Amino acid sequence: MGVGDGIGVTLGHHMASGMNGIRTAGDLVLRMQMTGMRLDEAKEYVAKKLGVNVSDLADPYLMKEVRGELDIGTVLGVPGHAKGLKAKANIAEVLGIEIPSVNMLGN
Repeated sequence: MGVGDGIGVTLGHHMASGMNGIRTAGDLVLRMQMTGMRLDEAKEYVAKKLGVNVSDLADPYLMKEVRGELDIGTVLGVPGHAKGLKAKANIAEVLGIEIPSVNMLGN
């Protein structure tokens, strides 16, 4: 999956939405897969960073609470909570990764 690869973008989207994307933790797991981690390794890493069990990553009710507490974005914008690039910046901090669009904010 290369940068600018239209098929790669589609595959990534399908992988993230397969875990319900931002409704759960699919988007976070996908971000870790994009760093080179295999699926199981990415799930374990994200679960540890979020302070939950791997099985909890697919629970939309629990993950809504966790995402709200960590301010890493939810499906619907909540007044007073991060969305857009601010949510991405919080995701980068929580997961300990760099996100190019967030890094561009500092320039």
